Amino acid sequence: MKNVIKYEHQAHFRLSHLVNRNEEEILVALHGYGQLSEYFLKKMQPIFREKRLIVVPEATNYAYLQGFSGRVGANWMTRHEREAAIKNNNQYLNAILESLLVKYSYQPALKVLGFSQGAATATRWVSQLDYPVSTLVLWGGGFAHDLEVEKAAKKLNNSKCYLAIGENDDMITPESLNKQEALISSLGITAQKVNYSGGHDLDINLLEQLIQ
Repeated sequence: MKNVIKYEHQAHFRLSHLVNRNEEEILVALHGYGQLSEYFLKKMQPIFREKRLIVVPEATNYAYLQGFSGRVGANWMTRHEREAAIKNNNQYLNAILESLLVKYSYQPALKVLGFSQGAATATRWVSQLDYPVSTLVLWGGGFAHDLEVEKAAKKLNNSKCYLAIGENDDMITPESLNKQEALISSLGITAQKVNYSGGHDLDINLLEQLIQ
């Protein structure tokens, strides 16, 4: 007989700097499968700014990347108990944002980056978020296939949305791109595709341009 229990859970996230309450924008960056927040944040050091707070939540599911020892990576979900994982992720990310926003007497611009697996998680999160998203960048990934279309369209109607696609990204296939185009069309939003000469990794210079 299956049962469910709710309990207090501890999770980790990293910041580019101590909140100074003068930031004009908050960039929430969701890492990909098998990554950790510490190293994902380091990739973004070139775009650290005093007026930009970068927030990197760490996914709460952990596993050894090879075998039963060695390097550990985090992931946002698997197909096992996926509905519970989606709900938990949304609540976790909501809690992080709420804990930061109480520090401000004004409303900083919210920008969201989802890399690889983090892209789908990002789209599920912003689709239920009661806070405007000025820019959404999906890098090496795309919109989750199970979004509530009307709800997501309403939330993202006034957001700038980008799909960053590496010309040598072997994780992106013509089939997956066609599915994304169909999904974006059903959402009725504009999502600009931006190509770069690279693989399944961030191009920091391009990222800086997209979040300006």
